[in-house]
Amino acid sequence: MTQTNPAGSGSELHETLRQMLAVLESERQALAGLDLDAIVCSTLAKDHLCGALEGATIDDLDDECRGMVETAKRLNEVNRQVRNIIAANVAKRLDVLTGTSRLYRAGTNYALAAGRR
Repeated sequence: MTQTNPAGSGSELHETLRQMLAVLESERQALAGLDLDAIVCSTLAKDHLCGALEGATIDDLDDECRGMVETAKRLNEVNRQVRNIIAANVAKRLDVLTGTSRLYRAGTNYALAAGRR
């Protein structure tokens, strides 16, 4: 029995990549609005679309698909950076609430490492 690739044909691959671009844009908007439900939905949709793209190879990509892949890579990177900024801000606020500071903890760790020599 042969396994078929959902994104195997050119038109299916185009459609899957188009959907990925739409989901990445939705994720960006969800991140900007701190909309947790939309962020989770975007994550699930991206995971589903990655599964659909799993069997695709570079040989399956025409010029339009290559352009969509490059755009998707850029959007994903921007979204990753936004998620990291949000996570850093949350960590900073939690540190303020608990009275700890990452800066001072890093210095303590360096002092401990220097003492081991």
